Amino acid sequence: MNSLTATLRLQFHADFSLDAAVPLVPYFARLGISHVYASPLLQARPGSRHGYDVVDPTRVSPELGGEAALQRLVAALRQHGMGLILDIVSNHMAVGGAGNPWWQDLLAWGRRSPYAEFFDIQWHSPDPLLEGQLLLPFLASDYGAVLQAGEIPLRLDALHGYLHIEHHDHRFPISPPDYAHVLCASGHPELSELGARFAALQGQRQGPAKAGELHQALATAARQAQVAGAIEQALAQFDATTAPGFERLHQLLEQQHYRLASWRTAGDDINWRRFFDVNELGGLRVERPAVFEATHAKVFELIERGLVDGLRIDHIDGLADPRGYCRKLRRRVDGLLAQRPLSAAVEHFPIYVEKILGPGERLHPDWQVDGSTGYEFMNQVSLLQHDPDGAAELTALWHDLSERPAFSEELRLARQLVLNASLAGDFESVAQALLQVARNDIMSRDLTLGAIRRALQALVEHYPVYRTYINACGRPAADEVFFQQALANARSSLGEADWPLLDYLQRWLGGEPWRNLPPGRARKQLRHACVRFQQLTSPTAAKAVEDTAFYRSAVLLSRNDVGFDAERFSAPVEAFHASCQQRLQDFPDNLLATATHDHKRGEDCRARLAVISERSHWFAQRVEHWRELASPLRSTLIDGEAPSPGDELLLYQTLLGSWPLTLRCDDGPGLHAYAERLRQWQRKALREAKLRSSWSAPNAAYEQACAGFIDALLLEPQCQQLRQSLADAAHALACPGALNGLVQSLLRMTVPGIPDLYQGNEYWDLSLVDPDNRRAVDFATRRLALDDSQGPAELLEHWRDGRVKQAMIAQVLEQRRAYPQLFRHGLYQPLEVRGKHAAHVLAFARVGEAQRAVVLVPRLAAGLLGTTAQPLIPAQNWDDTRVLLPFALRTANCTGLFAQGAVTTSNELWLSTALKAFPVNLFIEQTELSGASR
Repeated sequence: MNSLTATLRLQFHADFSLDAAVPLVPYFARLGISHVYASPLLQARPGSRHGYDVVDPTRVSPELGGEAALQRLVAALRQHGMGLILDIVSNHMAVGGAGNPWWQDLLAWGRRSPYAEFFDIQWHSPDPLLEGQLLLPFLASDYGAVLQAGEIPLRLDALHGYLHIEHHDHRFPISPPDYAHVLCASGHPELSELGARFAALQGQRQGPAKAGELHQALATAARQAQVAGAIEQALAQFDATTAPGFERLHQLLEQQHYRLASWRTAGDDINWRRFFDVNELGGLRVERPAVFEATHAKVFELIERGLVDGLRIDHIDGLADPRGYCRKLRRRVDGLLAQRPLSAAVEHFPIYVEKILGPGERLHPDWQVDGSTGYEFMNQVSLLQHDPDGAAELTALWHDLSERPAFSEELRLARQLVLNASLAGDFESVAQALLQVARNDIMSRDLTLGAIRRALQALVEHYPVYRTYINACGRPAADEVFFQQALANARSSLGEADWPLLDYLQRWLGGEPWRNLPPGRARKQLRHACVRFQQLTSPTAAKAVEDTAFYRSAVLLSRNDVGFDAERFSAPVEAFHASCQQRLQDFPDNLLATATHDHKRGEDCRARLAVISERSHWFAQRVEHWRELASPLRSTLIDGEAPSPGDELLLYQTLLGSWPLTLRCDDGPGLHAYAERLRQWQRKALREAKLRSSWSAPNAAYEQACAGFIDALLLEPQCQQLRQSLADAAHALACPGALNGLVQSLLRMTVPGIPDLYQGNEYWDLSLVDPDNRRAVDFATRRLALDDSQGPAELLEHWRDGRVKQAMIAQVLEQRRAYPQLFRHGLYQPLEVRGKHAAHVLAFARVGEAQRAVVLVPRLAAGLLGTTAQPLIPAQNWDDTRVLLPFALRTANCTGLFAQGAVTTSNELWLSTALKAFPVNLFIEQTELSGASR
């Protein structure tokens, strides 16, 4: 198997199965991919489009073709020396519905279930209504109303002999000992006798294990017509649309190990950990050995059999102990490598974690992983492509139009909203845990729950990173700066009377290690409080930043994406060089992503929008013009103008970034299809912002008015002038945006790290947020284009079709495959640029033992492009700009992209020559040593 040089992310689902990828493997190999990087493949909820809602981790999803299809895909990969990296979900499983057997068993048996400790449940709730029960917030309306309307009827699954409550797609099992209440009500002797046997399970330790034969007996009995009729009569007595049935069904439900409730109760009363605020995803206690082994058994089997060659861990910050989990996973995986077939032998098994790093934060080196999934690289290359000179005017434009606060305040308000709404129950759980800690110390036992809540909220509101990693020894030194920053900002927002509370939080939350306490209840409660706190800050950040503030603030949307620091508009070349050198030192095999299944905007959409930072004044004038033309399209509603000025500006930016390269203003079908995509994006954007609409309380009038605005703008004849003006602006940005896109792609493939290509993005990616970025990919066209060899002139002439990007990617990945050590471990050396346009060039060298590479890319170069129709800066526009080389580049042994030669004079590489035929370049020089060794 070839070494890891480049990955390709594929999203598998029922319409793109494992078998569908098999015939594409030769194309991926020719493109230069060494490893396919697959979305989760274990059995997910039926119809899942992403695989993160796993219901059965013990088998490969039948919807994707099952294990046999996986074997066929891996066999095809092996024929081309390729590997498979698998995305796995360790933090949560899909719950609700009827497909998760572990969850169903838990609901049926409560704490007697062998899976009771698998899920992260707070069994001892301060709410007496929830003592020993799970809150199940899955009902469409209030419990009483749903019960009375007969919308949660009692049913029998006659095939398997199970009684359950039915509500839409949900099945809530009745605890087997309680079957007696139903079966004995039938009056049928056989059923009454069977009911007594079910009731006897209540006092038996082996009750859950013995229930199977009783279920089978009930299923057998139900096949008799007379018994079936008696069962129907018994179930009719629990018909809640009648007064007696209402009372009987309610009393039966009161005895269950769960309490059914409206979905709206989840935010306040939930007593089990979810993935963020998603009721259908329940948190797992993977820190427990039995849970770790059970949830990973199939993955370990696939690794041992040589079918999986690397792992990507989803949402690592959701775990109680990310460091402990990663180290344990590394030990288990490394222990399996010797058992793999010789044909699948690997020296090292890569493990990546999905981790969003805040400003100044680095992945902890002691986790024993190979790096992150590369969101931080997306941010670094984005900062490089934004012009700082545009920040002031774009910021003023946004604030003047939207009247929204600065992003830092927007983020604080979003955190406040999340903590008091969708995550209120999680917040209360942490506050209660801290209250128990306070009660354990005579010096703090007078602290009130109210005071703890205020201090805790202020601390979480100002947390600068997703989470810190408190352990038995306290807060790691690397995390201390972030905690102290949050503490200082919280102090400034609280009254002096609450300052002492912050001192206690500083001590309890890792300031004093919990191992300093003697073993016992107090230590256990302090540890619990620390874990719960860390599992609160992460979802708070995700919901507040990615799912709220990014939709409320739009100075420039290209700076709003997963893993981005939206408070920073741009960064100098030196910052980019420093991040590359740091990565090479710490995590040389870190993944490098510029697009993911989670991104808000496609990589080339962001690259195009970044050009606005270079043309801020032009953009501000255009916005004023568009708003004037759009005046007749706005509606006046009770709650204000629709769309609001802020939402209208978000729409204009989205139009400019995503306007298809070949879409004309007279293309009716194309405009209709584009309008549908935009409406889908807009609906999500409005609800995520939670200003005029939301997922929990949709504002139909506002959403319809905003959708009508899009339809009129794109489809109505009277809006032709506005439509054409927007299209002209998008086309004006498209060429420099494409140049940015080529730069972004080349950097991803040449700086330290492993380049990750998202499915289909070898062509231009102007997608919007999911599900738009998960649309079907036309691989057939891409495969044919790669086989059609063309020179740079022809590719650039037809640059809009995307083949130019694909051709460049294929060439660079071929070089990575030819010289893996150069790109994985070669020195990263920034190069000095001189001349008239030195500020518009980034240059660096990768220096290995046998080869040297020089990379040259333009930046902030829209002005240098001028009015050219291609993303190629005319050679004469570079004037005297040149790169100084610290070594002699011998032109005889040096070739660039598309076989371009390097022309140097006295160790200077002139841009007018180096970038004459193609917008970016990579020169690789063969040394004497490499020539001899070959």
